[in-house]
Amino acid sequence: MSDVTLDNLLARLAGHGKGSSDDPWSSLAAATPQHTRETEVPKKKAGGDGVDGVLDRLNSLAGGTPKKSPRATIDPNGFLPIEPETFLDAELTDSQVEALILKYLLARGDASGRDIADQIKLPFRPVEELLRQMKQDQLVGHRGAAPMNDYVFQLSELGRERARRLSEICTYYGAAPVALQDYIESVAAQSLVNQHPTREDLTAAFHDLLINPRMMSRLGPAINSGRGLFLYGAPGNGKTSIAERVTRAFGKYIWVPRAIGVDGDIIRLYDPCNHELAPEEEQIGLLDHSKIDKRWVRIARPTIVVGGELTMDNLEISLSIGTGISEAPLQLKSNCGTLVIDDFGRQRMSTDELLNRWIVPLEKRYDYLNLPGGKKIQVPFDQLIIFSTNLEPKDLVDDAFLRRIPYKIEVVDPALDEFENLFKLVAPKMGIEFKPDVFEHLVERHYRRTGRPMRCCHPRDLLLQVKNFCNFNGIAAEMTNDTMDFAVENYFTIME
Repeated sequence: MSDVTLDNLLARLAGHGKGSSDDPWSSLAAATPQHTRETEVPKKKAGGDGVDGVLDRLNSLAGGTPKKSPRATIDPNGFLPIEPETFLDAELTDSQVEALILKYLLARGDASGRDIADQIKLPFRPVEELLRQMKQDQLVGHRGAAPMNDYVFQLSELGRERARRLSEICTYYGAAPVALQDYIESVAAQSLVNQHPTREDLTAAFHDLLINPRMMSRLGPAINSGRGLFLYGAPGNGKTSIAERVTRAFGKYIWVPRAIGVDGDIIRLYDPCNHELAPEEEQIGLLDHSKIDKRWVRIARPTIVVGGELTMDNLEISLSIGTGISEAPLQLKSNCGTLVIDDFGRQRMSTDELLNRWIVPLEKRYDYLNLPGGKKIQVPFDQLIIFSTNLEPKDLVDDAFLRRIPYKIEVVDPALDEFENLFKLVAPKMGIEFKPDVFEHLVERHYRRTGRPMRCCHPRDLLLQVKNFCNFNGIAAEMTNDTMDFAVENYFTIME
């Protein structure tokens, strides 16, 4: 078929049924995703061969726009990073990718093109084109053939020398970094502010804890706000346990980049110590697993808990002098999740230091970080921060700081019926039968007579003492007056 005939046919097809209800192109346009951020790819020559060429000419005749490559999309399952088709789509230069390849081959010795693409988490086709150019530039050579029309590559002397110079600056040769702006937009799409947990969500999140209705009614609005929260009260009543489970009330998973690139600096964000990897299914919504950008990983919404070890250095980008790789601070790693400051007021840094560092981010929801080179960047400060303390909040910080933490919730001692329910909950888990008469003996002798306050941790701790006592003496674990008296004597000896 000649070009003239094809053009006539396409023109008639593009103009078919305009204004009618059965127009197939109108139906297709109506199904276009509404939350897709797109990046243009280089324009192809008009009238190119193949399906792409036909579609381009059809779009041109129908007055449509050229095709674009989406970088990320939002489907019913949440934010999804789409695999880039070119380095330009990934906001990477050939030089950046070349540096990663050279350093990888320096460490590995040799690797096939597909192994290299898998290492830096980029599609094989643009990596293959770059390897071809690197061979022409005499940076790499073929060591042999590999399956699927691939080659095994190794460094030339020129490539080895360049790789050594690059490694002296930064040894990183992992996944290609994601642009900072892409990360910022991913946080906005997955923000806790977009989540609105219900009472049912909270009940499910705290299913393994006994939370009284009054406490639940106070926690609900605080968690819904996605802002800051003070949990205070006597030790042993479950402040940390509550804080650690809050994230369960929100969506299960988020996507985070393995590393972020800013003006040549690489900031490692994904942290196996603080992030729980959640491998994605083979089919995600309408997208096949193979179409996901491998530079991102799916993790459970993070819950990061820090205690007395927290220092100011943990809140800034840290550079490893030996490797040249930067590590993201805790607040960046906790974005779209929960950051728990446990035992607030007992950190190695003073509360005033933390106040001065976070007073603006808590208000504005963004933070400023200094890169190793001195440049300052703006990043999201988007997490639920929970300050857990045994002390009175007003004794720790001033009113200006308290105003930026809108919810202050006291975790009170359990009532008698709640205390009994805790024993009933914990005892079977330890293989011990709950006995009401022994419980009455415990309460009357060791709590009412002494005026000792009940704490939520006591049932677990006392029954553990009973279990260990019985195991040592070779008898079945059992709640008796004698075993409970022994447990109380051991547990409270120096706590009075």
